[in-house]
Amino acid sequence: MTEISLEHLRGELKKTDREIVRLLNERAALSIKVGRIKESRGLDVYDAAQETKIFEYLKEINGGSLPNEHLRIIFKEILSASRALQKSVTVACLGPEASFCHLAAQSHFGKSTRHVPEASVFSVFEAVEKENVQWGVVPVENSLEGSVNLTLDRLIVTPLKICAEIYLRISHCLLSSGERMDDITRVYSHPQALAQCQGWLRRHLSRSRLIEVESTAAAALVVQKETGSAAIGSRLAATTYHLNILSEGIEDHPSNTTRFLVIGKAHSGPTGRDKMSILFGTPHNPGALYHALKPFAERQINLMKIESYPVKERLWEYLFFVDFKGHMEEEKIKGCMEDLREATTFLKILGSYPEAEVSS
Repeated sequence: MTEISLEHLRGELKKTDREIVRLLNERAALSIKVGRIKESRGLDVYDAAQETKIFEYLKEINGGSLPNEHLRIIFKEILSASRALQKSVTVACLGPEASFCHLAAQSHFGKSTRHVPEASVFSVFEAVEKENVQWGVVPVENSLEGSVNLTLDRLIVTPLKICAEIYLRISHCLLSSGERMDDITRVYSHPQALAQCQGWLRRHLSRSRLIEVESTAAAALVVQKETGSAAIGSRLAATTYHLNILSEGIEDHPSNTTRFLVIGKAHSGPTGRDKMSILFGTPHNPGALYHALKPFAERQINLMKIESYPVKERLWEYLFFVDFKGHMEEEKIKGCMEDLREATTFLKILGSYPEAEVSS
């Protein structure tokens, strides 16, 4: 058997690349036509449900050596470029650039989307509500530190809907303009990042002052100009702000993952693998929560999360945030919501959206 030469294989790769480019341009032309139809019907360019169906279809037809996750990453950028051909898509996220929220937004929407960094969670909601941008990405909970209360506060009052969710594995680095950890006397970061690294900080920088700022990327900006200081942030932040990585993987638990929400004014259609989020209040009576949850049990609807949240204007009264499997267009979900409305003093549907895969 004659061994195939390296030059021959490279020639075959060039032929394949030429065909890939041709097909990508063919797909781009079809995307432009789709965009014109969407515009004529008043539809959004970004459709979380439709894109979820595309990824499921890719898994079904993938029979080659390329892993599904790698195929998904490639098509994330293809879809991002396709959206950009149809219409400019803008997404607000907690910034500055290279924050973990920015990373989550980029991993979901792709690099052809224009990402607009905002100084606070409130500003992200406000930017979408005022239609300065089409979508927003905000952190809602961390696997170690629990819920982000600023996001929950805004979900109570905002007219926006949850359109999608993103899980991002969080790996923290210690960043500095200097090169020696022994010189560090101050550590800046977002409160949750500091909490997620508290064990490591006690062991290695016990004498350093911990200073809270609005985001991990904002911390990187501060230490750019300060000697004797460090920031906890992402590897991308080190590259973006030209900082040295003094230590990597300093989070206390390797499974550290943050869940982010995509918020907007559009509704997401059903995919067959959906999640719903609601908020409700109960009367101050014995058994009130039991009666509120009974419609879920009767219909065998899987509750994925239930969290009490204090009503700030009323002492010792609570609202409940609930996530469960299903979509508002399903008949059993509609029936459940009707019964729930009867058993509660307040009910707000925060959104139905595709259930995301948890990153490993």
